[in-house]
Amino acid sequence: MTLSGRRILLVEDDPIMGGSLAQRLELEGAEVLWVRQVVRAIPEIRVARAPVDAVICDIRLPDGTGEEIFARISATMTPPPFLFITGQGDIEQAVRLMRAGADDYITKPFEMSVFLERLSLLMRPRETIELPQILGVTRAAQRIHRRALAAAQREGNVIILGAAGTGKTAIARLIHDRSDRRAAPLVVVNLARESRPETALSGPGGALERTRDGVLVLLALERMPAPLQADLLAALDAGFEGRIVSTGRPELRSRPEGVGVRPDLLARLGEIEIAIPPLAERSEDAVWLMREFFAFFNARRPTPLKGISALTEDAARAHDWPGNGREVRSRVRRAVEGCEGEWLFPVDLFPETQADPAFLTLTEAREAAERRQIVAALERSGGQMSEAARLLKISRTTLWERMQKFGL
Repeated sequence: MTLSGRRILLVEDDPIMGGSLAQRLELEGAEVLWVRQVVRAIPEIRVARAPVDAVICDIRLPDGTGEEIFARISATMTPPPFLFITGQGDIEQAVRLMRAGADDYITKPFEMSVFLERLSLLMRPRETIELPQILGVTRAAQRIHRRALAAAQREGNVIILGAAGTGKTAIARLIHDRSDRRAAPLVVVNLARESRPETALSGPGGALERTRDGVLVLLALERMPAPLQADLLAALDAGFEGRIVSTGRPELRSRPEGVGVRPDLLARLGEIEIAIPPLAERSEDAVWLMREFFAFFNARRPTPLKGISALTEDAARAHDWPGNGREVRSRVRRAVEGCEGEWLFPVDLFPETQADPAFLTLTEAREAAERRQIVAALERSGGQMSEAARLLKISRTTLWERMQKFGL
């Protein structure tokens, strides 16, 4: 395997393990960014000078866990592929991470050849596959498709609301491709990934200028800084000729005034609204999507598999898919590329079922639930501590103490 030209973030505090991995990855041609703490890892991904191709991350770190890194990155952007390094006592966390859409984990001790093979599965093929523009076979999916086609034939800005991985970008592209503007540019700005969103959107040669009379897609609208919101309103008032299709989280419209996107901008951008329900409410769409990704990845195997077993489809229906379509894609890719039999079975799609996770004490379960609720409040409030404290019905001081306790 060659890693020439790849940028890999290594998050490992053990100097012997980290040095060994960094040296071998560099011998394979990779550019390795080695950090030892959660606080250093997150900005290396969020505001990297160039995209990170993969993250190799230990579960236990001096100032937190690899799970925290993955959760905080996933809350604001599409994470790069993650390969977690776990100890025998960390299997429970690895199970949770797989359910959340993490790509793979490897348990210590491991052979270097096995490690490189697991990493190669994460990073092959280099090509990407988008979620299909048709979201499924259920009535809900067909209704979304009809609304998108109707929006394509109308004028007016569109806002698409849904959780991460539900196919918002695919629907935005469908609206462009089926509209009278399809011959004009389609310009995409991901506000969760841009280190300098003001420059990307409204700077010289930015998206507003390049769109002309085409379609501007603004991903993660809830991440738009307040000064940039004012710039966008000014551009709309000045007669911007393009059409704007925005995407955002379901709670975007329910945030209190003064938090997130200002109401007058939301009114201008949301002349047409499309809401996409999660896969947890569309189990047959999850099975359909699994088949679509299976066909894509299976065609790239040296020896294609015969198919997906009925037991695997039943397991997919029973799974709640918290990572939505991205989790389906991640799991199917890993299953197809690592399958050793002729058929895809549930254990291939859900390898964590082989694990024996430790039973949580009541205190541990309460703390885990409290941490999840604090993270949810911070996300809903856009990181505003006063608003998060109000939602949780606690004081700012108490919230700060809890955040310190949970490493937030």
